[in-house]
Order: sequence, then C-alpha cells, then structure tokens
Amino acid sequence: MGYRFADLTTACQDDWTAYLQHDFVRALGAGSLDENAFRHYLKQDYLFLIHFARAYALAAYKSRTLADLRQAHEGLKAIVDIELDLHVGFCREWGISEVDLAQLPEARATLAYTRYVLDTGNRGDLLDLHVALAPCLVGYGEIANWLNAQPFTLRGEGNPFDAWIAMYASDEFQAAMHAELDWLNARLADVTPARFAELSTTFRDATRLEIDFWQMGLDQAD
Repeated sequence: MGYRFADLTTACQDDWTAYLQHDFVRALGAGSLDENAFRHYLKQDYLFLIHFARAYALAAYKSRTLADLRQAHEGLKAIVDIELDLHVGFCREWGISEVDLAQLPEARATLAYTRYVLDTGNRGDLLDLHVALAPCLVGYGEIANWLNAQPFTLRGEGNPFDAWIAMYASDEFQAAMHAELDWLNARLADVTPARFAELSTTFRDATRLEIDFWQMGLDQAD
C-alpha cells in the first residue's frame, strides 16, 4: 500500500498541529486578534500570492503531461485573474490601498517561505513543488474547518475576521483543496520509502515556515 497526504502530516504531527492551531489562528477565530496584526498579515499575504502565482508558472514548466500543464495553467489564472483581485478588494476594506500594496517591502518570514517554495520547485520535480505548496493550499482549508468546529469561534458580524474564515470554508476553496489532495494522493502512492522521507522533510520545512508566517503577523514583524 502506497503513501497518502495524511502520512505527510503524521510525519510532522507536532508542527502540523502548531500550524493549524497557532495563536494567530485561534485569535482570528475568536475575533480577538489585534486588527493591526491582521492588516500586517494581509499585506504580506498579498506578496505571498504573487510568488504563489510564480510557483504555478514554474509548475507549468515542470509539467510533463497535458493534464498537469492544464492544472498549472488554471491555478495561475485563478490567482492572477481572481484571487489577487479579491485580495486587493479585501485589503481595501481594511484600509490598505493598492498603492500601499505595490510599495510593500517583504518581511523576512515572507522572503524565507516564498523563496523556499520556489527553490524547492526549481531543484526538484513537480511533486516536490506541490508538497512545498501543500501546507498553504491544504492547510488553509483545514484551518477553516478546524475553526468552524471550535466552540470559541465566533461567526457572523460579531467577528471582524469572519469573511476570512468564510473564504477558506467556501465550497469553491474546499473543492480546490480536495482536488489537490486527490492529485497528491495519486502520486504519493507510487513513491519509495526513501523518496517519501525526502518529501516529508520538504513538507515539514514548509509547515514550519507557515508557522513563522503566522508569528510574523502576530508580532507585526518586518
């Protein structure tokens, strides 16, 4: 029997739990997060999305089948044509203009995470790149689901961050998450134990960088 995505999370369970249940996430769900911390996170997440789009362009280059090429193309289009526009509009609601976003310096946590993903994709294959991206694409969907299951989570107008939770709990994002899980599970099923150990290291490193990204937002760090 081959490997599955769940085996990646099991291989770094403590880090995965620390990421999904980070203090930033908990405060966001409870509606108690410092709004300036959320603004700082939103700004840096805009920069991350730009590099996320670059990663999908790299995925297109790394694709060896038409199906994978189409998947990468659709992912790139979704980020550039839809998600970035939505993020800009979301930022505007929080008093962050598009001019502000265009002039942002990258925080060290943003630099570390995005360059790690791109470096992993450059030196590895398409599976390496997808595993490096999985803590973001899969993790955000799981975080929204985890928050919705917690008694402390406040939904609706009483929580200023409700729209963020709703975005990642949406049917559209959840479908994208499950499509990515299906893709990963199909390819992980064929890897050797040695190859899985390499991928587990990549996944653990990317998860730790996601933890640093939350902490960057919480600390409002540059």
